[in-house]
Amino acid sequence: MANIFKNVSHDVMPTGAGSPEDLYQVPDNTTTVVIGLMLANVHTAQVTASVKLVSVTPAGGRAETNTTTFLAKDIPIAVGQSKNALAGGKVVLNSNASVANDKIQIDCSVADKVSVTMAIMEIT
Repeated sequence: MANIFKNVSHDVMPTGAGSPEDLYQVPDNTTTVVIGLMLANVHTAQVTASVKLVSVTPAGGRAETNTTTFLAKDIPIAVGQSKNALAGGKVVLNSNASVANDKIQIDCSVADKVSVTMAIMEIT
């Protein structure tokens, strides 16, 4: 098993306020550990941003599959500021080729006004 460290970034997102946009989806046959996720306000006014985990992989010990959850919701970000959306926590994403793969989505109160950088480790 290879461990590959990567940065995933997007200069501005989402394309529409209130419409979460995919930042990253786990490749097939891969487990990904999200190490950190920074959100930067590139607007001329305060914005709020949200980070969603869309998980379809089987939940440990539960009969149902996982669902979409907020890792962070409506984080206020002042002009010219950035926020660590995970605040030291790690998130594990998995692939499930028979259904779909887990992914991270970003939303913002204003379209194209949050810049995102996520540090990950892919285990293949």
